[in-house]
Amino acid sequence: MSNRNAALGFIFVTLLIDVIGFGIIIPVVPNLISELGHVTIPEAAAYGGWLVASFSIMQFIFSPVLGNLSDQYGRRPVLLISLFGFGVDYLLTAFAPTIIWLFVGRTIAGIMGASFTTASAYIADVSTPEKRAQNFGMIGAAFGLGFIIGPALGGVIANYGLRAPFTAAAILTFINWLYGYFILPESLSRENRRKFEWKRANPVGSLRFFLRYKVILGLVASIILIYVAGHAVQSTWSYYTIEKYNWDVDMVGYSLAFVGLMVAIVQGWLIRFIIPKLGQERSVYVGLTLYAIGFLLFGIATQGWMMFAFLIPYCLGGMAGPSLQGIMSSQVPANQQGELQGALTSLISLTSIVGPLLMTWLFYHFSEPGAEIYFPGAAMIAGSILTIISAFLARLSLKKKIVRESNA
Repeated sequence: MSNRNAALGFIFVTLLIDVIGFGIIIPVVPNLISELGHVTIPEAAAYGGWLVASFSIMQFIFSPVLGNLSDQYGRRPVLLISLFGFGVDYLLTAFAPTIIWLFVGRTIAGIMGASFTTASAYIADVSTPEKRAQNFGMIGAAFGLGFIIGPALGGVIANYGLRAPFTAAAILTFINWLYGYFILPESLSRENRRKFEWKRANPVGSLRFFLRYKVILGLVASIILIYVAGHAVQSTWSYYTIEKYNWDVDMVGYSLAFVGLMVAIVQGWLIRFIIPKLGQERSVYVGLTLYAIGFLLFGIATQGWMMFAFLIPYCLGGMAGPSLQGIMSSQVPANQQGELQGALTSLISLTSIVGPLLMTWLFYHFSEPGAEIYFPGAAMIAGSILTIISAFLARLSLKKKIVRESNA
């Protein structure tokens, strides 16, 4: 038990430092794109959508490869490769002379970026089945805590120039790489490893993985819609708040830090009580309902302070993700957890191609100068609608699961 807890502690610190590095750069991205591209904030959002999509296209192609490699060689080496790729990305961005170099950096990061995929498999390796949902919440907790520290720190560092946060992120990421190299233990035992197979490591092959476990297909569809919806916030928050409330870099950073605080509280503490009390299935329904309400409120908020208040139901909705992931993980054998997480990451990468392009386009279309209908919150409303559909699909799938279990 002590070794298991120590391993979870190691992976938490690794993820935390990873997210801090990513969070540092977020507040300055809109202004950096605007500066390099000589465009307005709504136009910068469109470029930002393509930046995220370029990362996600590469991740879609290469995540199954890295996920399957981790099933043969272990989680640790794949995680180290991923961290190194992010470090290179941040360095390229810090010294980018044109916007093209931002795309080069994002492409490299997408090819090598599998930190959260590998972390998910790592957690599955060291978790008992009944603890997996709660331990998957550790990813959200690291994400949340990293977003408390990262964006706030990025807003402060940006006072030394728009490129300074990227240099800081590169330094932090390479420190994390050193930490992983010297401290992080391997989680995958020799007996649970399997030989690498190319047919399983291509994107289409990884998606076929779900056909072998048709019981989780409905939940997979639900997760797809959740992640597309999530980009209403993830891909437009900085642009939306700058455009609608005229927030500066510091204020964007502080708001994202508050997002991180709420996510850390929910994922790192509350779900450990809520999920066992409600059960995984009911946690899915309650979480998705709160998520949909949060999106709706963001979209109709009229003053900046409301965005902080409405983060409460939105972040409480975060209980749905670990619950869905826990249910799916329980349906898959131990020696295929890496393949499951790689396949899920491929799907998430697909949503991270569609989601940013869709949501930033909605923001741009309803915010550009001369827009027929000026409504910057259009993406948030779209996120609410998609979440409601996701809840409906999850309900259908979980009802079928209950029937199967009762007939077994």
